[in-house]
Amino acid sequence: MTDGLYTIAIEMSGAKRGHATGVLVLEGGRIMGGDTFFYYTGSYTFSRGKWRGEMIVNQHKDAPGLNLVFGNREVSCGFTGTYSEGAAEVDGTALVGNLSVPFHARLTLRAPR
Repeated sequence: MTDGLYTIAIEMSGAKRGHATGVLVLEGGRIMGGDTFFYYTGSYTFSRGKWRGEMIVNQHKDAPGLNLVFGNREVSCGFTGTYSEGAAEVDGTALVGNLSVPFHARLTLRAPR
C-alpha cells in the first residue's frame, strides 16, 4: 500500500442499502478520513497485494431529513481486499447495532506521501 490521500467510493448491500464517497489518509498502518456526515479511524496491514483492516465510523454532523444507514451510532467495520499501484478494493462488514451490513469499496490514490 502506498501511503497517501485516497478517495473512497462505498456501496452497502443487504437489508440496508446505501452508498457514500469520501477521503482517506493511509499512512503506516493507520486510517483517517471522512465524508459529509462521518469520520473514520482505524488500522490496516498489507502484504503481497492483499490487505485487511478495521475501522470505526462515527457521525460528526446531523442530517435532518435523511435516513443514514449508520446514523447516530458508532459502527465497527472489518475488511479484506487487494491493492495495486494507486488503487485498492475491499469487501467487508459493518456492524450497525445488531445488524451486519456488507459493503464493497474502491479506493483511488490522489496524492502519494
